[in-house]
Amino acid sequence: MSLRKITYRGFTLVELLVVIAIIGMLVGLLLPAVQQAREAARQMQCNNNLKQMGLAAMNHESSYKSFPSGGWGAYWEGEPDLGFGKKQPAAWRYSVLPFLEQNALWAMGQDGNQQQDANIKAANKVRAQTPLTFFNCPSRRACKTYYAWAYTYNCDDLGGVGAKSDYCGCCGDGYMSDTGVYPSSYTDGINKANNFSRQTTGTTDHMSQVTIGEIRDGTSNTYLYGEKYLAPEYYEAYSKDGQGDDHGIYAGCDNDNVRYTRNNAADIPKQDRAGYNVCTPFGSPHAGSCGMTLADGSVHRVAYSIDQEINSYLGKKADGHVATLPE
Repeated sequence: MSLRKITYRGFTLVELLVVIAIIGMLVGLLLPAVQQAREAARQMQCNNNLKQMGLAAMNHESSYKSFPSGGWGAYWEGEPDLGFGKKQPAAWRYSVLPFLEQNALWAMGQDGNQQQDANIKAANKVRAQTPLTFFNCPSRRACKTYYAWAYTYNCDDLGGVGAKSDYCGCCGDGYMSDTGVYPSSYTDGINKANNFSRQTTGTTDHMSQVTIGEIRDGTSNTYLYGEKYLAPEYYEAYSKDGQGDDHGIYAGCDNDNVRYTRNNAADIPKQDRAGYNVCTPFGSPHAGSCGMTLADGSVHRVAYSIDQEINSYLGKKADGHVATLPE
């Protein structure tokens, strides 16, 4: 009887290590590509959010002959019984809700009277704590509630919980914040709005009611809305010092919902950066550029390297310097 030699087939240890090394290299090459693809998709969604808001503002202008107002100041929330325009206490985000298929949310608390009563206060709390996907940049944070403090004349205490937005209106050289201008009641606010004649430089400001005719530099050459700068440590910060992100989502004119384009380096759009805490410029978590909606409803990417003077011109609606976005 002859003996048969048994041969075992398999990998040697060296071959196995080589295969593992090759797989590791392939994964290392693939992961950045996957991350870039995901970021490109998030940036596209962010642009789409800006597009929706731009179209909503255009529909608002078509219906009420002006762009959404910036509101009365940070101590005021929405009041559906005060309608639209400079008599509306809340920020521009509140005024675009009906044009974003959110009329039911906009109308909460509507009862035919103009009173700072329990009805509107309860409604504003619910509204302020209802997050909406198109108000959040997916590269920065999820659509959910975050810390938000608020003392407002027509809203119940939020208990530190509220929805947030990553987009702001453009107030050009700065919003009106002079002592004594902010009203303390509906009657006071309506009277101030009726007599308010300050010439705003941007498209969204305190008690603003900007018409297309006032944008003499051209709607395709003027910022309307854009992504706002926010340091990463404030994305979910539980702090009253929120660097332009601590109030409720619909609170009136404040750095939370309007940003500047003054002719200085501080107000050039910037990429979010840890430890750099400013609350006046536009900006975003995206690399290279942030998204901006122009007053004609179009959306463009604005490079962080944009010339500060051009950026300043684009933020003003009628300064006589017609600037176009660099290609």
